[in-house]
Amino acid sequence: MYNPELLHDELKFKAVRSGGKGGQHVNKVSSKIELYFDVKRSLQLNEEQKEIIIKKLSNRMNSEGVLLLESQETRSQYRNKEIAIEKFDELIRQALLKKKKRIKSKPSAAVAARRLEGKKKISEKKQMRSKKFDM
Repeated sequence: MYNPELLHDELKFKAVRSGGKGGQHVNKVSSKIELYFDVKRSLQLNEEQKEIIIKKLSNRMNSEGVLLLESQETRSQYRNKEIAIEKFDELIRQALLKKKKRIKSKPSAAVAARRLEGKKKISEKKQMRSKKFDM
């Protein structure tokens, strides 16, 4: 298993100007955070984990295999950085989760009996329709 705290050492951040509302403030302050994580060069992940992440998160990676996340939810650069790290941790955790194998279940005896009873009733109804009546 991986340690998310150790992965944080491999993250690179870039502060850029955020879009959206904010007037003059938004044009002066670089509060949007871009988080970069080079999956292929990571020292904390083994090859199997790297392959899983590349496969599952390929839509969030650029051509060099660098995972890119952005956060511009708040006007605080520091808070946006925290949010980006939280998003990153959740993404990696979800990507590395192993799916539980589904255990097939059998229908209970009561359900099977009800189904057969219903089939019997329909069968009898159709049998009654086909019989010739004496007049």
